[in-house]
Amino acid sequence: MRLPSLLASLALTSFLTACVATPPAEVSKGFIDGRTTDQGLAVMQAFVPAQPIGVTRGNAEMAADFLDLEFRMESGRALPVLTRFDGPITIGLRGDVPPVATSELQRVLGRMRNEAGLDVSMASAGTQPSITIEFMPKSTLRRAVPSAACFVVPNVGSFGEYMKARGTAATDWGRITHRKQATIFVPSDTSPQEVRDCLHEELAQAMGPLNDLFRLPDSVFNDDNFHAVLTGFDMLMLRVHYAPELRSGMNEAEVAARLPAILARLNPAGQGRGTGPKAMTPRSWISTVEATFAGRSGARLSMADRLIGIARAQGWNDGRLAFSYFARARAKTGSDTSGAIADYNEAARIWRNTPGAAIHVAHVDMQLSAFALSSGQFDEVIRMTDRAVPVARTHQNASLLSSLLAMRAEALEATGRDAEARSARLDSLGWARYAFGSDTQVRARMGDIASLAARGRRG
Repeated sequence: MRLPSLLASLALTSFLTACVATPPAEVSKGFIDGRTTDQGLAVMQAFVPAQPIGVTRGNAEMAADFLDLEFRMESGRALPVLTRFDGPITIGLRGDVPPVATSELQRVLGRMRNEAGLDVSMASAGTQPSITIEFMPKSTLRRAVPSAACFVVPNVGSFGEYMKARGTAATDWGRITHRKQATIFVPSDTSPQEVRDCLHEELAQAMGPLNDLFRLPDSVFNDDNFHAVLTGFDMLMLRVHYAPELRSGMNEAEVAARLPAILARLNPAGQGRGTGPKAMTPRSWISTVEATFAGRSGARLSMADRLIGIARAQGWNDGRLAFSYFARARAKTGSDTSGAIADYNEAARIWRNTPGAAIHVAHVDMQLSAFALSSGQFDEVIRMTDRAVPVARTHQNASLLSSLLAMRAEALEATGRDAEARSARLDSLGWARYAFGSDTQVRARMGDIASLAARGRRG
């Protein structure tokens, strides 16, 4: 299940809301209208196939990750057996299918075939697909499941079937022993990036592991939502899930006994490498994360303080501690600038020492660039975006990339580098179309960032 908003993106929104004291009716002189420019239409960008983000950790640690992904639900409920599809997996589309959906689906299916070795393809016309992807208005999905942007359900072939069967044993993942049919529900009226992100995460969970783990730095199977597309770790988990040594109906002990040999065969570079297994994340920390990001503004700081306290009591020095500092930095934004910057820097320090967390550091650079832009530290914005923009491209995160490029354009313009600024701004607009969808949302985001730069110019 994908959350309705990216936790990693909320901090920038919070920063812009807090720091733009007046409505951003005026934007900087360099702002280009989101629809037309004197160079023509700002065309929506799209990512081309790229080298996937590789596996970064040792097999012993990933074996424990696999078991916790396979035999737990996001609620913490245990799953009795491993389940998977038998034979070829086919995918069908129905409903109000967005223009980008087919190409994005074909791209991710190609990756699943090439990187995970899955026998997966589009369903032939007139046949019943193994997995149906149904698109419908976001408002319809939210009425059914308010906490999800998109989600997958077993043993149904349509939204109508789901509404009739929900709450019954048929749609309970814990009651099935084989996967025969599933449907993924995705909003039709959302941005191209959100469509793509839903396809990646929900297809992977429809076929493979059902859980999300906050401790994973290198995976979309993580509710922090920093990773937007399937990583090398995710593809390895799918490859293990369909390894011939495993079968539907095996319990955790049976799978655990076979995992070392499977991982040694599929990922020989991970043998004897890295740290051992990490402890499960307690529900108290997960519940506090939810309260920190969804709660009232007055309670968020105390919740974030509690997050850090739990993380330290657990003895963590990994991404969960970093995320705790990230959450507290967000809670401090608008009321304690120096404290927020210190917490962002502490989060970045931990993530820099965490394999697979380069995208997390890039998100921190975005937050710190916003502070620097609003305080007139334009050279610092250029320095931070220099290192963060390539990371955002590699990880195919258009919302992060467009925001970084917009900040970079403002800083370049403020330092007299007009030609570079114009190029960065046009690039930003193209990625913003992919990330945010409508012209209205694109212009709002660009206008907010331009207002930060205007504040910085005023000193």
